[in-house]
Amino acid sequence: MMPQHPRRVLFLCTGNSARSQMAEALLREKGGENFKAFSAGLEPSPIHPLAVEAMAEIGIDITGQRAKGLVEYLGTQHFDYLVTVCDHAAANCPTFPGVAHRLHWSLVDPAAAEGDHEQRLQVFRLVRDTLAELIDGFVADHTPG
Repeated sequence: MMPQHPRRVLFLCTGNSARSQMAEALLREKGGENFKAFSAGLEPSPIHPLAVEAMAEIGIDITGQRAKGLVEYLGTQHFDYLVTVCDHAAANCPTFPGVAHRLHWSLVDPAAAEGDHEQRLQVFRLVRDTLAELIDGFVADHTPG
């Protein structure tokens, strides 16, 4: 049975500095009123400047978002979906009460990319575009009617 809307979705990664932040913003943009997006990290660190730059390229401003730890939500929030966006988070996420469905999207860590600015930004773009495709499918599959 599909949950009533808006569907509450928490994106989780290790640092909440790139992948989960981009996923949160993309779902807000693409999901409209049918979804409420959140993100967190197991070990939160500041939002990566290249994540901000990659999202700005597609017209989404994430400068107002902040890194949040998973403990901010544990035991206080209910989510229809918990989506881990890195293997480390999938393997190390504690049991999370109040989650109806758990999904895993294995994405490379763009913050670990090496090279000059353009080479590193290209990895952020690849992750952003992969997330956009995954979120398009998620929205299509989880929007009523």
